[in-house]
Amino acid sequence: MMFLRRKNPQNHPENDSLQKDEKVSELRAELGPLSGRSLKYCTDGCLRRYLVARNWNVEKSKKMLEESLKWRSTYKPEEIRWPEVAHEGETGKVSRADFHDRFGRTVLIMRPGKQNTKSAEGNIRHLVYLIENSILNLAEGQESMSWLIDFTGWTLRTQVPVRTALDIINVLQSHYPERLAVAFLYNPPRIFEAFWKAIKYFLDPKTFEKVKFVYPKNKDSVELMSTFFDVDNLPSEFGGKATLKYDHEEFSRMMAEDDVKTAKFWALDDKPHNPSNGHVGVEASPILIASPAS
Repeated sequence: MMFLRRKNPQNHPENDSLQKDEKVSELRAELGPLSGRSLKYCTDGCLRRYLVARNWNVEKSKKMLEESLKWRSTYKPEEIRWPEVAHEGETGKVSRADFHDRFGRTVLIMRPGKQNTKSAEGNIRHLVYLIENSILNLAEGQESMSWLIDFTGWTLRTQVPVRTALDIINVLQSHYPERLAVAFLYNPPRIFEAFWKAIKYFLDPKTFEKVKFVYPKNKDSVELMSTFFDVDNLPSEFGGKATLKYDHEEFSRMMAEDDVKTAKFWALDDKPHNPSNGHVGVEASPILIASPAS
C-alpha cells in the first residue's frame, strides 16, 4: 500500500519568507525603542543583513547590531568628510567606479600597488568613507557591492601591514555584514600568497567564499568575471575593453556632491561647514581593502 508523503509547509518559499519577516520583526522588538541616526540606520533591510550574518539567530544578531550602533555612535562614519580623507585617495588606491556590475551593484576599485601613506587609521577612514559612499549610491533594492582589486605594481613594500589589514577586516565584518557581494583579486603576484595566508584565517567563512582569485590565462576565472561584468565597461586592468583613468580633481568634485546628498540623507545638512572647501560635511550612508566586507 502506498502512502502519500505530505509536503512540509515549512519548506515552502512563501512560508520561508514569512518566517524571515517574523525574525526581522522579532529582532526589531528585541532592540527596543530607537531614535535619531540609529533609527535611520536600522531599516528592515539592515536588520535582515545582520540576521543573515548570524544565521537568523535573533539574540546573536541583536548583539552584533548593538555593537555596530555603539561603533557608529563613536566612530561616526556618516560624518567623515571627503577633505578629511582626500589625501589618502590622491593616487586612486581606492575609488568608486563609474559603472555598475551586471546586477546593478556599486563597484569599488582597489589598487593596492598605489598605496601612498603609512597611516593605519588614515587608510581605514578612507576605506570606510568610500564604503559608506558606495552604499549611498546603491540602486533601489540593492544591498551589496562588488570589489575589483588590481595588483598592478603591488609589492611587499606597498602592501598595508598585516595588522592594518586585520583591523580593516574586523571593521568590515563586524559593522558592514552582507555588504560585499563578491571581491575579485585580479592576477595577484605569487609573493601575495604569503600575505594572503596571514589574513585568510581571520575571514568569516561567508566572506571567504566571496573572495575570488582571477588569472587572465585561466579560462574559468575569466568566464566568472564575465558573468559579473560587461566587458565593455570593465577596465583593461581586469581584462576588459575600457580605460581606467583616475582623475583626483574630478573624483573630488563627485565626492563633494555626494557629501551634500549624504548630509541630507542623515539630516546633517544643518551642520556647520568650512566655506573654504565649498561643501558641507556629511554622514555617508551605509564595507578596505576595497571587505572584504562580509
